[in-house]
Amino acid sequence: MRQFSFVSLRDLLVASGPTLLAVLAVALLAYWWVDPAPPRRLAMATGQFNSAYQEFGRQYAQALARDQIVLNLQPSLGSAENLERLRKGEVDVAFVQSGSSTEGQQADTENRGADTQGLVSLGSLFTEPVWLFLREEAGVRKLTDLRGKRINLGPEGTGVPRLFRRLLDANGIAADELRVGALENTPATVELLAGRIDGLVFSSAPEAPLIQMLLQTPGIRLFDFGQADAYTRRLPFLTHVVLPRGIVDLGRDIPAQDYHLIAPTATLVAREDLHPALVGLLVKAAGDIHGKAGWFQQQGQFPSPKYSEIPVAQEAARYYRDGPPFLQRYLRFWLANLFERLWVVAVALAALLIPLSRIVPPIYVWRVRSRVYRWYGELRKVEQALEAAGPEGRETVRAELLARLDEIEERVNHIAIPLAYAEELYRLRSHINFVRERVRGTIDRNGLALSLTE
Repeated sequence: MRQFSFVSLRDLLVASGPTLLAVLAVALLAYWWVDPAPPRRLAMATGQFNSAYQEFGRQYAQALARDQIVLNLQPSLGSAENLERLRKGEVDVAFVQSGSSTEGQQADTENRGADTQGLVSLGSLFTEPVWLFLREEAGVRKLTDLRGKRINLGPEGTGVPRLFRRLLDANGIAADELRVGALENTPATVELLAGRIDGLVFSSAPEAPLIQMLLQTPGIRLFDFGQADAYTRRLPFLTHVVLPRGIVDLGRDIPAQDYHLIAPTATLVAREDLHPALVGLLVKAAGDIHGKAGWFQQQGQFPSPKYSEIPVAQEAARYYRDGPPFLQRYLRFWLANLFERLWVVAVALAALLIPLSRIVPPIYVWRVRSRVYRWYGELRKVEQALEAAGPEGRETVRAELLARLDEIEERVNHIAIPLAYAEELYRLRSHINFVRERVRGTIDRNGLALSLTE
């Protein structure tokens, strides 16, 4: 029984199989090599224990965890150490204070850009005022009064000692005129409260727990930089900010006056090879964490591509300019990233499918028709056997050839062929009948009917 179908799936698969495999191989290569998937683990250098950097690091870890990305937080002494870890490739992203790098410090006098050394900025996050907390009995009213005082500047890796020495230098004070300490923030606070040092210097966001505590501690006074504008002119990486009266506690009027402070800016810095998708995700997290109004900033002022000495990453600049990518506004990160990366696969598919689409149809047609045409070879063999027997021997081979033709017809009747090519099958059957009549002797080799009585 003949079997008909609209399409021969077997022939279609055989004809298109090599093409599909080639397309799949190129698509996978494009998917993984041209635009690899973002990693699911990142390392971030934060800061000292009880610092704002440490607290913000925890918030970033929570934000990225919502998109199944693990942020490994690595404590450090501060900006200078963070910058060094980035350069060595020990971390992927870190908090860095403006003016921490050698290039940044030279920029204010030589007016030249920072040497990125493979690093990019993801934007400025918040201002970090220089907090100089002093014991009231120290009697310090201006920086020149610090001569001979015991002041803790913190470890060199924080960047604060380098920054504060520049402030001292601007006032004509040599660093050796102070008794400088290098304790970390927490033990230095203990020493200040115990009266064993006269003051300590922080450079941190006001959210740091130690800052909050010291602002409300009796007997501890915050130094007022009354010449803040002059400092910002001398050191352009600094800005003038004001701690408003009563911002800590309105009911108790803490602080009891406006304090003028000078502040570098905290920047989120990453390695240049950080995956672009993660750049956008980190900038989005920065907006959620730092975009609110604060003591020294207005709603939406941060994060910002401004105030950065290190060039801003292209992906981050695009995010600040245009907002999040279209798909990420409506889909979860990994799903949006998948669709955004599929355009690479689409280009690879188009590059292959356009030329290969002209090859597959002819192969398919040849495959289907070959199942019919191969039997013409068998018919030709029957005719050749008939001719080889000659007029005298035809009677002896006729029965054998007719049996062979019946076998061919039986097998042809079981050929599965698409309906579009059924005409080829019926033509073959008519040709089988034609050869059968020749074998019987009713048709000559030229197709002319013969009289059986002759």
